[in-house]
Amino acid sequence: MRYSSDRPIIVVGCPRSGTTMLQLMLHAHPRIAIPPETRFMLTAYWERRDFGDLSVASNRRALARRIVDRRETRFCDLGLDAEDIVERITAGPGTLGSALGTIFQQYAARFDKPRWGDKRPAYLHNIDILLRLFPDAQFINIVRDGRDCVASLKEMSWHRKDIYATVAAWARAVDDARRAARQLGPSQWHELRYEDLVADPHGKLGELCAYLGEDYDPAMAEPSAVADVAVPSFKTWHARTHTPVTTQRVQSWQTRLTSEEIALCEAALGSRLESSGYELSGTLRPAPAQLLRYGISAAPQRLIPARRGLSRAAGLLRRTDDLAYAPTVVLPQRTAPTPLTGHAETKHLSNGS
Repeated sequence: MRYSSDRPIIVVGCPRSGTTMLQLMLHAHPRIAIPPETRFMLTAYWERRDFGDLSVASNRRALARRIVDRRETRFCDLGLDAEDIVERITAGPGTLGSALGTIFQQYAARFDKPRWGDKRPAYLHNIDILLRLFPDAQFINIVRDGRDCVASLKEMSWHRKDIYATVAAWARAVDDARRAARQLGPSQWHELRYEDLVADPHGKLGELCAYLGEDYDPAMAEPSAVADVAVPSFKTWHARTHTPVTTQRVQSWQTRLTSEEIALCEAALGSRLESSGYELSGTLRPAPAQLLRYGISAAPQRLIPARRGLSRAAGLLRRTDDLAYAPTVVLPQRTAPTPLTGHAETKHLSNGS
């Protein structure tokens, strides 16, 4: 029998919203393990046709080899034995969700924990894919003031978007989260604000544990205690995860953004900010040319829901793969080869959190 407390946990949110802090809070729980951010889940789904029928063991082996051998997957950050994982996936159930779930299951077993999950900001825009792989997953969306997200993204070495595309990214994150909340309901979707979490970590984490069906553990409010284990050293932009939880960065946009940038954020994001509980400063409206440039940057984002709707409709007209994760018995692990190490990372908007 599979109990509700065995359900996968997926953490999502706009980049620089606090997803890594929340990952560490969950990882500090005695029953839950959430690994460093990886890059193989969505890629494996998009490339799944390359491997053919995964009910064939040799095809599962090929999939596993691609995941463990490619540096860009960030599998190396998990501290797992690559050959052991290849053999487990090869011997496991014949679905993509099961192959991927085996990796996260073994990451949890590395810490002697029964429950696993994953974290990546980009998952917020791919909820449908995650549900195909893990139909009963529990999602946690962390929301942060869009002005603070924009201010933080501007300072990231890996961030290459201009101010207009950056503002549009927060709007898209809010819109996608709202759609997911309507689709999934309270049994599979839980949302919390960064500001509330850092102001009252014990209270908000207690509510989160109630949603997950877990007992609250006070260790969760001290995520810095596990940062050395669960945050790769090369991610220097996560330096604050090694320090105690603080409200210091709340509303830091007031000094980190220019008056023109604040005006743009509030003009473009005003209704979304207010509906999320954030007050506007009442600054002057941006110049018409700024709003025009923002509109051009945001236009492609508005077409995404329509394209996804067409894709889902097309999927209903053809037979789809059996992708869902099937739980397996966790067998003893080999000794993990190496600890987390630092490497350069592919730079995209969704890389940071």
